[in-house]
Amino acid sequence: MIRIIAGGKKHAAWCKEACAEYEKRLRKPWNITWEFVDEEKLSRRLAEWPFEKGRHFVICCDERGKNISSGEYSEMLSGALVGGREVVILIGGAYGFDAEVREKADFVWGFSRLVFPHMIARLIVAEQIYRASEIVKGSAYHHE
Repeated sequence: MIRIIAGGKKHAAWCKEACAEYEKRLRKPWNITWEFVDEEKLSRRLAEWPFEKGRHFVICCDERGKNISSGEYSEMLSGALVGGREVVILIGGAYGFDAEVREKADFVWGFSRLVFPHMIARLIVAEQIYRASEIVKGSAYHHE
């Protein structure tokens, strides 16, 4: 399973609809659950770091992170899922995450050198999870 913890308000209607389009196509272990946490509360929660090495594979979405290809992302996710780890993807607030959170994550992912608003970042995450699952299946959705 893939758990996405996003700082901020719940999806706007357009974002909910767009994310749902990708989510309905996903099958276990690629299924997504969303958790929305007020940005201030998210910072406090992550300060306690509720994730366990070996049990969770934590990806922190942050503009300072590493840019990777969809194929590399697919390998990372499928490796964690096959290894029995729960994937946790963190989408932070307007200022990203502090250094401590980035250091604790298994991977810090920067989508590009561009900065995106929360709702678009959420949509990118949902689409890339779907794309990763399709890459693993060898479907025609992803082509290089």
